[in-house]
Amino acid sequence: MRKELIEEISMGNESITIEFKEAHNKLPKSLYDTVCSFSNRQGGNIYLGVSDEGDITGVDPRAVAQMKKDFVTTTQSAQKIEPPLYLDIQEYQIEDKTILHIFVPSSSQVHRLNRTKIYDRNEDADIDITHNTIQVQQMYNRKQADYTERKIFSHVSIDDLRIDLIEQLRKTALAQEDYRAWTTFDHLEILKSLGMYSKDYTTGEEGFTLAAVITFGKDEVISAVLPYFRIDALVKKKDIERYDDRENIRTNLIESYSRLMSFIKKHTSDKFHLEGDQRINIRDILFRELIVNMLVHREYSNAFVSKITVYEDHLTFENANKPIHPGIITEGMIAPYPKNPTIARVFNILGLIDELGSGVNKIFKYTKIMYGSSPIISNQDIFKVQIDGQGDLDAMLNLLHLSDSQRALVHYLENGEAYTSKYLMQVVGLKDPVTFRKSVLNPLIELRLVNRTIPGKPTSPNQKYKINKDYF
Repeated sequence: MRKELIEEISMGNESITIEFKEAHNKLPKSLYDTVCSFSNRQGGNIYLGVSDEGDITGVDPRAVAQMKKDFVTTTQSAQKIEPPLYLDIQEYQIEDKTILHIFVPSSSQVHRLNRTKIYDRNEDADIDITHNTIQVQQMYNRKQADYTERKIFSHVSIDDLRIDLIEQLRKTALAQEDYRAWTTFDHLEILKSLGMYSKDYTTGEEGFTLAAVITFGKDEVISAVLPYFRIDALVKKKDIERYDDRENIRTNLIESYSRLMSFIKKHTSDKFHLEGDQRINIRDILFRELIVNMLVHREYSNAFVSKITVYEDHLTFENANKPIHPGIITEGMIAPYPKNPTIARVFNILGLIDELGSGVNKIFKYTKIMYGSSPIISNQDIFKVQIDGQGDLDAMLNLLHLSDSQRALVHYLENGEAYTSKYLMQVVGLKDPVTFRKSVLNPLIELRLVNRTIPGKPTSPNQKYKINKDYF
């Protein structure tokens, strides 16, 4: 259980991003009001088994499995939440009691409950704004500005898209209960139902979104709309300066996925593993999650070229990112919010994404089985994953591009002891406390590599600093 969750509950205050709900053996009816309001506003954390005052009342452990199943089934059903959400639900033990935690990310789309009601979050309340046209319009405007994938290209027509890929999606979707209506939908209706044809309520402009173009667009249209878009897959086992093999991909996301998987299979070895009585291919599962992450969660307003590099002793994955909580991601940590939930929905229909957040957990799980160590995942402006047989501290610090003083401080704190800022300033050889805090200590706290011993009182005279053991 991450300390952040415990601290959040212990504060005992519900807010615009925190909701407590008692749930002894079944999901409360109001849960989905909050799920919708969080997704429509700025996201947040829901804790089941906690009273409104923050007291841990617990969930019946015998009911957990069914509650998880009910939650996932309901949030992925367009009959309940439209468009559906693909969320994960985690179980934790606190004070010998079971609680359930749900992280709801902010979404690029407006989500309706029971296909009619629109909820927004105001302080600690879920507000029904369905019939308040001004607030509904403000919500649409806010989401239009926040998400790159929702950018409208009014001059793109259905002829600029790959109809064969839309048909491929339709064929897969018709096997799922929520998409049976697609039998009678034409191609435009399918894309509208996905939120890939939209309207800007400020300007009145409407048309296909960037999500539609990058997912289903013809290559020449993608190049015109997003000229810097490409993915570089490289092998640098012998020729480190240049490369031994290369795949330069400039096509839609669906075919990009297939080409990247083929590239990885060509240059890495299979590994099979028994889970229960089922034999699974770990390589396929692990790299599916890593590649889907690159495609679905990329920040497409950034011209950084996504890269996969296969070295002799390690692999790296690099992607443009828009981090909410920068730093190193560790196992069991709250997953970063999805940058492109509309694109994620397509990949979910195709069977390449399960619940939101489960991908990061699978990356940790199967990297350890396949390579014998945890991956190093850096969640900054460039999202980086490094996989090798070591996973040591220096490899992690290299990903973060720390200064010499920052690196020295982290290594000094490896012993697990806590020290005052005055003492640590001397450790790194600085004399000006303002410079030390601004250039060394505070950046390490923001990256969550270093923790305060009294987190609720940053200026306390008894304040000390220590390594965040969750990362090392």
